[in-house]
Amino acid sequence: MQDTSSRLVGRRALLKGTAMLAVAATARAQGQAPPAEPATTLADVPVGPSVTLTVERRGDIVLVGLNRPFIQNRIDPPTRARLAATFYQYEHDASLRALVLFGHGEHFSRGIDVDASQAGIIAGQRPASTAPTLDPLGNSQPHRSKPVVTVVHGDTWNLGHEMYLASDVRVAAANTRFGQDENTHGRFPGGGATVRFVREAGWGNAMRYMLTGDHWSADESFRMGITQQIGATPDAALETGIAIARKIAACAPLSIKATLSSAHQYVDPGEADALSKLGAQYAALYRTEDFIEGRRAEAEGRPPKYQGK
Repeated sequence: MQDTSSRLVGRRALLKGTAMLAVAATARAQGQAPPAEPATTLADVPVGPSVTLTVERRGDIVLVGLNRPFIQNRIDPPTRARLAATFYQYEHDASLRALVLFGHGEHFSRGIDVDASQAGIIAGQRPASTAPTLDPLGNSQPHRSKPVVTVVHGDTWNLGHEMYLASDVRVAAANTRFGQDENTHGRFPGGGATVRFVREAGWGNAMRYMLTGDHWSADESFRMGITQQIGATPDAALETGIAIARKIAACAPLSIKATLSSAHQYVDPGEADALSKLGAQYAALYRTEDFIEGRRAEAEGRPPKYQGK
């Protein structure tokens, strides 16, 4: 019994000594501690009459909700800027380890709010933000290093689907209707679907839907490998997403960051050039006669007549 106790004490001492040596080696390698950055805390933003993006902290995870249900959660420039600022704060809040993105109301999002965004897109300008931001789509630097789980339901179209594609784990309710139908409106998938949809689903699957504008189901998304799990209802899907986020948050945060970093080192170099050109390609189509015809036909409730001009 005494020999066993001695061995346990010796083992603890060895482990402690090894840990201390590792700490000392790290300190020597760094030379000196980097200057401390101001602490960032992502604050709760409850639902309110003027709130277009909610934030709910739940321990070491956070739920972020799109909240423009009166317009099917279409994303206007101010909401997009708030989402980018929220992603930045999440990235730099050391107390948070996973983020769940979802939508309030009947739909996750029907994509971009064209009416609110058109002038800025044509001018090549986005509203200046007074707060630091991080692109939720990951199409520009800096990129996030922490995981995002996106949960969708109802209509999840165009930019809404592209936000889904840009996340790390994807959960859909059984009633989800996906779409990338920009080509039927004189636009094109300018948020990254031409890159990520092809990468995730394969060329034929992605082109079958992007080139026709046809919509597809949660089951079809699962078949193509875009969706990882399907929930029977929107509430069940959200609970599934939260459970996945909690499992991620329970893992070692440095290991999670290293995993994401390693994976991005594989996929990012081949995608960077295509992603960097999306903004200009997307804006150019807003200046065409076909885009104007698409908007006019939509307003008049008739099929558009495109001329390739």
